Amino acid sequence: MYEAGDGESGVERALELKPHVALVDIGLPGIDGWEVARRIRAVDSAIRLVALTGYGRDEDRIRSNAAGFDAHLVKPIVIDRLKEVIDGLVARAPAAVDA
Repeated sequence: MYEAGDGESGVERALELKPHVALVDIGLPGIDGWEVARRIRAVDSAIRLVALTGYGRDEDRIRSNAAGFDAHLVKPIVIDRLKEVIDGLVARAPAAVDA
């Protein structure tokens, strides 16, 4: 597991490491999680993105979807629900192609 302390470094780490799934807080220092998702999506559509946030209004979920998140979970996170979401995203992720 890797982490980043702000939005900018989160984008850099995700694009460098290319994880199957990235957990992204919305309320980040620097750029917010929605901008993180937009920047990652502009370059890589294979990374599955999960918003972990205290923002749970319908408008927040709509913004997450528009930014490119695959899932939106509201804190406090129930660990079994997080596992379920990650398993589902990994199961439907595109197969890796060897170059």
